[in-house]
Amino acid sequence: MENSFVAFDVETATNLRSSICEIGIACVRNMEVVETKSWLIQPPGNKYLPFNTYIHGITPDDTKDKPFFPEVWKEVCKYLQNKIVVCHYSAFDMGALRATLDLYQIEYPTFDIMCTIRPSKKTICGLPNYTLDSVYRNLFGIEMENHHRAGDDAVACAKILLECIKRNNIQSRDEIEQVFQLKIGHLSLGFYKNQYSNTPKDYSKRVKIKASDIVGDPDKNNPDSYFFGKSVCFTGAMSFSVRKNLQQYIANIGGTPVDAVTKNTDVLVVGQQDFRVVGETGMSSKQRKALDLLNKGQQIEILSEADFLAYAGDFETM
Repeated sequence: MENSFVAFDVETATNLRSSICEIGIACVRNMEVVETKSWLIQPPGNKYLPFNTYIHGITPDDTKDKPFFPEVWKEVCKYLQNKIVVCHYSAFDMGALRATLDLYQIEYPTFDIMCTIRPSKKTICGLPNYTLDSVYRNLFGIEMENHHRAGDDAVACAKILLECIKRNNIQSRDEIEQVFQLKIGHLSLGFYKNQYSNTPKDYSKRVKIKASDIVGDPDKNNPDSYFFGKSVCFTGAMSFSVRKNLQQYIANIGGTPVDAVTKNTDVLVVGQQDFRVVGETGMSSKQRKALDLLNKGQQIEILSEADFLAYAGDFETM
């Protein structure tokens, strides 16, 4: 295995990916965590959504006197440049980083990208979900501290990858890709490709169909799944699969995929929105409807795509 890598985590203030309010890193050398650091960052306008604050606990008061991203990035970039950068669900963290770099017109750094979800699935099979705290608990038998704070999440991510490497007796980068059936991604000026599965998939039959037309496979029903028996709607573009596949997954495990948010919807999964469509709020009509139902006391849960992937557990994505 490479002698060093950097675990990386971000928290965001709103549903805009460019609203980074905290960055955390954990530097690994010679397969040991040797340095950890985190930075609070003032997001654009120092604006927060209550839902985001509920998740990570960071408020406008915490960041009102903190520097903006470009100032912090000068220091953070030095840790990442030409390294392997590891995240727990890299599609989210890399999406947020790229969106924020684009917002401030900052040149992309150069580094390779790894995600710990696939190694976690290959190392501990059959978990009901693969959230960071769930994987950490099952690997080490203890609860992680301060989940959803960037510094602590980065440390947990680093320890998870180290443990996966240890349990699979991996000695090299090539073995990481072979054992975990993945291809390490890369970011540089003018280029981005996230980590992906090296198992071929056939996307030649992509057809737009209604959620109500999707029939699940009863043999794949999973009463232990987080989404079993739940009505699940998707909005926005997902980084890890096409919507038809996601809806089929929900139907197979015993949930109900739906195309619209109603009073009967249990979960809304929010992907990246097209701002030419949703406008300055960054929210689709489905998300606005879900928030309205929440404010009226309806029990509907809004998940990010990262949360969905972690809770899905057995959904192959990368």
